[in-house]
Amino acid sequence: MLEIDLYNMEGKKTGTLELSEDVFNASINEAVMHQALVRQLANMRRGTHSTKTRAEVSGGGRKPWRQKGTGRSRHGSIRSPLWRGGGITFGPKPRDYTQKMPRKMRRLALKGALTTKVKDGKMIALESISFEEPKTKKFIGMMRDLKLPENALFVIEANNYEVEKSASNIPGVKVITPDVLNIFDILKHDRLVVTKEAVRLVTEVLA
Repeated sequence: MLEIDLYNMEGKKTGTLELSEDVFNASINEAVMHQALVRQLANMRRGTHSTKTRAEVSGGGRKPWRQKGTGRSRHGSIRSPLWRGGGITFGPKPRDYTQKMPRKMRRLALKGALTTKVKDGKMIALESISFEEPKTKKFIGMMRDLKLPENALFVIEANNYEVEKSASNIPGVKVITPDVLNIFDILKHDRLVVTKEAVRLVTEVLA
């Protein structure tokens, strides 16, 4: 049975939380995790970079000088790639960087990332997180009580405006819900803080 300590917002231990062996103690396949990370980063690329070829730049409609008799090299257009201000040869064009990956592999990578956090002792379970109003100072106080570093990922069970707004001004802190949990955020942040209900939702999806 896999268990981790359960804390409240004041940083006091209130008990233990049982974790699914299938999700939080899964096999760690580094190759699959790397592929999933590369895929996510590639899918984040917009692919809007673009350069103009010699057919797209303006000007160059006439031959700059006659073919022979000037002593200069032969040219047919001032918008040749050889000229300053000319077209770009084999330059980047808008393209789609999207990579596909089977769902089983994506889930395997996600479970591997979660398992890594648990084994390294960098995952913390909370009973719940709630604020009466958005207050960054209270969020920082909670992090201080939990002895968290400045780089932490919080996974809450559902969208909560007060919690998300309270954390929005803290560099290195991100608040997400289980439905958008991803390998990039897990690996990027030093600590993973998950509420008790969020653990149940993640387990339902990945188990």
